[in-house]
Amino acid sequence: MDDLRIPAGPGCPRGLVVPAGELIERFSHASGPGGQGVNTADSRVQLSLDLAATVALNDKQRERAMSVLGDRLSETVLTVTAAEHRSQRRNRAAARERLAEALRSALVPPVPRRATKPTRGSKLRRLADKKRRSEVKARRRRPDAD
Repeated sequence: MDDLRIPAGPGCPRGLVVPAGELIERFSHASGPGGQGVNTADSRVQLSLDLAATVALNDKQRERAMSVLGDRLSETVLTVTAAEHRSQRRNRAAARERLAEALRSALVPPVPRRATKPTRGSKLRRLADKKRRSEVKARRRRPDAD
C-alpha cells in the first residue's frame, strides 16, 4: 500500500501526503449479490485514519478536520467503507478516494458571512405591507372607538 496523496486545494495549498503506515485497512465479506464469491472473498474494505495522530495535518488543519468531521469520527478515528465493487482491489481504490475526499472537503475554510443591507425596493414593499395591514386592522375597530 502506498501513501495517500491529496491534491492541493483550499485549506491545503501544497496538498497532503498521508503516510501508508498511518492508514489501517480491514477486509470483510461484502453483503449483497455476487455469486459464490461473495461468501469466500473479503472484498469489503474499511480504511481508517487517526486524525489526532497523523503527521500529514498541521494543528490548524487537524482542529478544522476534527470539528467538521466530528459526527463521522469514532473518538479521533475517521473510517470509510467501500463495498460496491466485487473486487477487493477496486474497493481499496474507492475507499482511498472517499477518505481523500472527506479530508479535502473538511479542510476547506468556512466562507465568512458578508453583511448586506436591504434594498430600497424591499424597504418600500415592507412599509407598504405594514400600511395595508394597519388599514385592515383599523377597519375591524368599532367606529365609536375613535
